[in-house]
Amino acid sequence: MKTLKQMLADKQHALAVVAPGDTVFHALSVMAANNVGALLVLEGEQLVGIFSERDYARKIILHGKSSKETQVREIMSDKVAYVTPGTSLDECMALMTEKHFRHLPVLNEDSSVAGIISIGDLVKETISSQQFTIAQLEHYISS
Repeated sequence: MKTLKQMLADKQHALAVVAPGDTVFHALSVMAANNVGALLVLEGEQLVGIFSERDYARKIILHGKSSKETQVREIMSDKVAYVTPGTSLDECMALMTEKHFRHLPVLNEDSSVAGIISIGDLVKETISSQQFTIAQLEHYISS
């Protein structure tokens, strides 16, 4: 199975981020343009939160707020769990399952942002690893 560092390196697209002072409408536009379900919220280079579709649904729509008038800082999740590139994929999966996260930031040892992974990324890698193992076992059995 790949390491988290390898998985991040294989991701083809640039990191999608917003600033805390951006409007929720802008954040939704960035999410749509990048086809992602969550954005890292950066103040300069520092991670200060994460904004997700869940935040939008639960804190804008259900409270009757306007996405064009509300700033990301008002509804983002600011207590952000994260992992480092050395964290195993199994540990990431366990944390995301336990805490019901769909997205998990990856920070380097110096607290700079290395990337973000989704539960979909982990499931895709798990399936790929299992398919490889099955193919190897089938080859072993048939030889």
